Amino acid sequence: MERAGIELERGCAAPVNVYPSLPDVSTHFFLQMAAILVAYRLLWSVFRRMGQVEVVAIMAAGFLLGPSVLGAAWPAAQNWLFPATLRIADAAVPHPTLTVLYAVGQLGLVLYMFLVGTSFDTSIFTSHLRTAGITATTGVVVPMLLGGATGLVLAVRGGYFTGKVTPWEAALFLAAAVAVTSFPVLAWIIQDSGLGRTRLGTMALSCAAIDDACAWILLAVVIAFARHNPADAILALAGGVGFTLVMILIARPVLRRLDYWDRPEALVGGLPIGPFVVILVLGLVSAWFTDFVGASSVFGAFLAGVVVPRDRFVDMMRTRLEPLVSYLLLPAYFVFSGLNTRLSLVFEPSVLVVALVVLVVSFGGKFGAITLAARANGMNWREASSIGALANARGLMELVLVNIGLTQGIITPALYTILTVMALVTTFTATPAFRFIEARARKREPGSIAVSGKPAPESDPAANRSPTAGARATEHLEGVGVQPDRVRGQRAADRHRPVRVLDVTGPDQRGAPVVRADSRPPVRRPDGGPGQGALRRHLDGRASG
Repeated sequence: MERAGIELERGCAAPVNVYPSLPDVSTHFFLQMAAILVAYRLLWSVFRRMGQVEVVAIMAAGFLLGPSVLGAAWPAAQNWLFPATLRIADAAVPHPTLTVLYAVGQLGLVLYMFLVGTSFDTSIFTSHLRTAGITATTGVVVPMLLGGATGLVLAVRGGYFTGKVTPWEAALFLAAAVAVTSFPVLAWIIQDSGLGRTRLGTMALSCAAIDDACAWILLAVVIAFARHNPADAILALAGGVGFTLVMILIARPVLRRLDYWDRPEALVGGLPIGPFVVILVLGLVSAWFTDFVGASSVFGAFLAGVVVPRDRFVDMMRTRLEPLVSYLLLPAYFVFSGLNTRLSLVFEPSVLVVALVVLVVSFGGKFGAITLAARANGMNWREASSIGALANARGLMELVLVNIGLTQGIITPALYTILTVMALVTTFTATPAFRFIEARARKREPGSIAVSGKPAPESDPAANRSPTAGARATEHLEGVGVQPDRVRGQRAADRHRPVRVLDVTGPDQRGAPVVRADSRPPVRRPDGGPGQGALRRHLDGRASG
């Protein structure tokens, strides 16, 4: 392969250092992606035993390959694998492989948020809009107040914000950093927990969507004032609202009227290219526009996914894209963030105290505010505290926000590292906290159905026959997004189905019981239901025969 580089000249001077050729950049990038995948899988083999979801392993892979771990243990290897800069004469420029890694990570982030939007259940969101709105607003305002107060103190103290940032701008930035919830990471946790289409999962995603929208608007205001251009904040707010209205009122009806979405012949033999290209273009253009107006490309990609009609084609597209996006493209973004994080800064005593304060304010403010607000709006303590725990998953969006703060010259590397560690810790604890709450709820409410889909422990039959137990069961069905009327309708439909009987005939030659299935019409009661003695009479008849 060609190894020649491109020589750069500065003015009339002689050619200086050799810039890597395009083949060199591409082959080195291949090696970087291979290292990312290996690191992620190794960490996942450990984290899965700790009850974590895969996205936490992907996030941690970025820190493992960055200067905080690999750079501290083997600096030469880390600098060779992920070179940060390239010296051209007396100037240092970003290394081209870092630019490619950033672009690939951004593509993965946009496509992932688009896929999250295609699976977002808008029906549950609209049916619980009031509860979600009040809960999310409380979950934003309280952490913002706590974060803003902390930002004022840090701005006065110095060392965490750049010199061009005023104390009020520092307060607004830290308010946004504390209030944000990582919508993509939360979506991943909810999908892995089997809560994707339940009321609990949709409420958590709805709160995260509202929280992130408020945080991004606040960040746009901070950036605008840091640039001494308030018009940027107005453009971000007006552009975001206008784009949302256009997508909901115009784009969504137009997409629903396209006649090729549900053509059976177009879905046979693979994914139809026409609709696939149309909605990919929609997602990418939406991401570009919202980023152009200052409202974040993440918001545009997610909204584009929300307005796409739900049908077999979308399910096929999601099945094809998710492995590529989640396990190849998106990890590049986390690694890019990890390359800018230096954990050694946190271990300085003064910085460590600030890190602990930020962590307590972030976790306690978000959990307490959302839990109390959700409980006050009719949700039970289990649901309210579960949403509060899940809302602390800040991972991806926090990293996006602090990266913007660093590149825009708002925060220093010390605060960048503090907020990155806070994002990792809160995301790492979100899933265990949620599962702990669910486990305690199942112990307090015998006979209830576990949210994870696993059967609850056996309980007292008398308690299950009580009206209170029935009310709890109905409340739990509604809590996980199942309508009791549908359950009753299913029971009515079962009256016309044959009874499936298991016949245990005795052990086989290995000593294991042999189980056979037998289908017979049900014995009907006078009220039309299946006879309770059908199974007993069937077994008695076989025993007598």
